[in-house]
Amino acid sequence: MSLLALVALVKLPSCGKITDEYKTFTIKEGSHRSGTRIYRSVDTVFSWSILFDSSAIYTTLDSLNQRDVNKLIGWSDCGTSHIKNSIRFGWRWLDNTLQILWFKHEHGKFTFGLIDTVSLCEAHLYELNIWAWNYVLCVDGNCVYVDRNCPEHKKKYMLYPYFGGDETAPHDIKIKIKNI
Repeated sequence: MSLLALVALVKLPSCGKITDEYKTFTIKEGSHRSGTRIYRSVDTVFSWSILFDSSAIYTTLDSLNQRDVNKLIGWSDCGTSHIKNSIRFGWRWLDNTLQILWFKHEHGKFTFGLIDTVSLCEAHLYELNIWAWNYVLCVDGNCVYVDRNCPEHKKKYMLYPYFGGDETAPHDIKIKIKNI
């Protein structure tokens, strides 16, 4: 039985708490991107309330890709493109949990690590602080510190939800985000 068929059989939360205060980002089936909403900033502290619904549950075609980190939200950094230098929250559905990770590009190479797991259909607080020599990424007060390679605060642009690595979204995925 496919994962979608199983999801149809299981009563999932209705996500009734989601309101119009949130902006919905939809990654369409067969796509990577949720759209192009970019703006520039030199700020260094950011906070969001983010909700995932049951559309965050997915199975990749290649089982190894299940470990790939999808990108949630973050910033380019160091006055460069996000592929060269950036910091983001990431997410993936792995081992029947929604894992939230940090995901960093530094000089074109990426690294990532687990921050926490979160519940579907519940608002969670995400905070990103960009300091001279590190990033602090927090989910509901659980924080990790990640080294930063450029001490200057140059213009950066915001990065929005993106699915994959190699594979595209297997179905429409909706993520609700509210700036705090």
